[in-house]
Amino acid sequence: MNRTVSAPPVELRPVRPSDAEDLARIRVEAMRESLEAVGRFDAQRARDRFLGTFVADHTREIVASGQRVGFVVVRPLDDGLLLDHLYLLPAAQGRGLGGAVLAVLFADADAAGRPLRVGALKHSRSNQFYLRHGFRLIESAEWDNYYVRQPEGAATGEAR
Repeated sequence: MNRTVSAPPVELRPVRPSDAEDLARIRVEAMRESLEAVGRFDAQRARDRFLGTFVADHTREIVASGQRVGFVVVRPLDDGLLLDHLYLLPAAQGRGLGGAVLAVLFADADAAGRPLRVGALKHSRSNQFYLRHGFRLIESAEWDNYYVRQPEGAATGEAR
């Protein structure tokens, strides 16, 4: 018998500038395992890098069961959108919440007719996550892989 397990509903809510420190803490917790795996974990550096580019207007908290479990940052680009951050606390990972967040982001990108780009640390499990959800690898650099997802209905020049 096939059973479908659905993720708890997620809400994406606006954040305030005063949320920056808590979001930085979530980023550090979420990134720790991947960065430790490549010998590059530095909590202060991860915190500072986020705070140095934080824009509340581009950031939404991820809420499940009434609790903040992560956040997402989508920045506008001239030629699309950049999924700059998508972090879930370790206890919230593996429950389908990330896929539920992507569904919301995809609907937004599709409605705007804009591609969505994302980068992922090469040795992170997030690479499989993005591929599984329809992103296509477009470039690989020293530390990161870069992906794009074209909006539904967009002409990509590829046979379907």
